Amino acid sequence: MNIIFEDQHIIVVQKPPKVPSQSDQTFDLDMLSMIKAYLKEKYPSAKDPYIGLVHRLDRPVGGVMVFAKTKEDNARLSEQIRTKKFNKKYYVVVCGKPENTKGELRNYLKKLRDLNMSKVVTDKSKAGKEAILEYEWIDSVDTDEYGTLSLLEVDLKTGRHHQIRVQLSHANLSIWGDNKYNKTFVKMKKWTQIALWAYSLSFYHPKDQKFMTFESKPTEEYPFALFKI
Repeated sequence: MNIIFEDQHIIVVQKPPKVPSQSDQTFDLDMLSMIKAYLKEKYPSAKDPYIGLVHRLDRPVGGVMVFAKTKEDNARLSEQIRTKKFNKKYYVVVCGKPENTKGELRNYLKKLRDLNMSKVVTDKSKAGKEAILEYEWIDSVDTDEYGTLSLLEVDLKTGRHHQIRVQLSHANLSIWGDNKYNKTFVKMKKWTQIALWAYSLSFYHPKDQKFMTFESKPTEEYPFALFKI
């Protein structure tokens, strides 16, 4: 666990891929438990330190996360999410190349709980929730095994289940390594790490209201290593 920033109100860390944000049915070590163990070791007098889960990253996704150290700080950061003052940006490598260098995707997504997946539905009347993201094309490379791969920056405007994965797949820009929504990788028997990384996180500090931005870039991870980030 790489700690990027810490004070008495928040702790900002780089979540490794494959680690759950919080405890799940697998009982694998999760970020909440890791941070609580770290705080217990650092502050022995705090028998049960508080750690608040402000937001989540899907288990396969790595990148920047912020956790709150008090209930009040958690409430203030959660309010920023509600009022859209909390901003997350992602790097993603997709199969293919977008027709436009910039674009916005708006869809209604319905969560399929039994499959742990989501799908695009025609409108909100079919139990869908609006999902919005903006993307910008950065670069493309040609590979022998996977054809053209493109690096995109995604600015997430809403926080729906598997949102980036579902919306890009629906736009014929499936994410490299995604074994749920990319048909090429669904058919593969070998496991691949999805090329989706939360590289930037911006919010107002819950105490002094200072605007803060934290970044973490996957420069050594394939296929991100194919591009200059």
